[in-house]
Amino acid sequence: MKKSLCVVGLGYIGLPTSVMFAIHGHQVHGVDVNQKAVDMINAKQLHIEENGLQERLEEAVDAGNFKAAVEPEEADVFIIAVPSPIREDKTANLDYVRKATQAIVPYVREGNLVILESTVPPRTVEDVMLPVLEETNLEIGTELFVSHSPERVIPGKVFQELVENDRIVGGINEKSSEMTKDLYRSFVKADIHLTDATTAEMAKVIENTYRDVNIAFANELALISDQIGVNAWEAIKLANYHPRVNIHTPGPGVGGHCIAVDPWFLAEIQPDLSKMIQLSRNTNDNMPVYTANQIEKLMKDQFIQDPKVALFGLSFKANIDDQRESPSLKVILELVEKGISFKTFDPHIKENVASNQTQDMDEALEGADILVILTDHDEFKKLDPAYIKSKMNNSVVYDTKNALNLDNWTEAGFIAKRLGDSKNG
Repeated sequence: MKKSLCVVGLGYIGLPTSVMFAIHGHQVHGVDVNQKAVDMINAKQLHIEENGLQERLEEAVDAGNFKAAVEPEEADVFIIAVPSPIREDKTANLDYVRKATQAIVPYVREGNLVILESTVPPRTVEDVMLPVLEETNLEIGTELFVSHSPERVIPGKVFQELVENDRIVGGINEKSSEMTKDLYRSFVKADIHLTDATTAEMAKVIENTYRDVNIAFANELALISDQIGVNAWEAIKLANYHPRVNIHTPGPGVGGHCIAVDPWFLAEIQPDLSKMIQLSRNTNDNMPVYTANQIEKLMKDQFIQDPKVALFGLSFKANIDDQRESPSLKVILELVEKGISFKTFDPHIKENVASNQTQDMDEALEGADILVILTDHDEFKKLDPAYIKSKMNNSVVYDTKNALNLDNWTEAGFIAKRLGDSKNG
């Protein structure tokens, strides 16, 4: 049965989710506090980058199944997909979840279903949402149904993974879970696993914490390899041939709205029992500092005074425009602190939002002494070393993402160094 949906939050998760429901026949009213984003969406224009989103947005709007506004409206189902960031002190900021829940209270009616998709600390549904929803004067679990179904997609492959990834649904009771399962079955082809709300919250945080701990292990291997004459990338690749080993890859840090944030949820609620989690988070948070120090060291080793750095890549992962918690931004702050001159360039970020950013690659390279790859965009993998050298003052390249074939760059006359690879440079 087709439903009317009100989706609060039209960002990297809320907008694709809204469009997905709309093209599968549901009537979707999207809500966002950003008037510019609302206007762009209604004009079939994107304020975020995601593969396949443009054509699906056009299909949804043209069919009359999707519109955006700054205020909610009555619906059968309310989906909350707002940010859940951390504060400076690493504690969870649930203000967006709380305010989104408060915003829908005047529109909720008997028989409605409220779904939280945001990744949150365990017990957020029970301790934050339900007290607010009680203001509807509806009996929770019999007149109003509530569940948590965390998003489990990766930017760049959102539509593929919305369909193909298993889904977790945690209701406050069995009927809430079954109603949510029936809704997502509109497009989910994979299994849908039912549990309670708090277990669903915990499962999603576990997923991202596992990845963070694994990346921290890879980053420690890179730090060790930088000291002992080993290529960590090659060693990790060889280790992963073992059928029970799956080590992630190192890099200049961990970014994004989940992996760089969610482990702190567990550290906050059980600080004495989350030592490994906190150590991993601190390891990954320190990688931008290490990266900036390595840039400075490379320049000193080459006796380059007052160096100029070309930083390529501002998004937290390849081939997207999402800068949330990006380690590139933290590298920039470290270079500012050191007084090192730099220009930044990212072909996926069309507006200048970072320090000394340019939309012109040649401008970023002009007079640079070192090119630093911070994001492994496909465009960077295709760079011509000879052309890059012709634009730079000194020919040094530092690849933190293993994006380049450094043999080609060495042949072109570059001093070439890779993070976690003391066999180069």
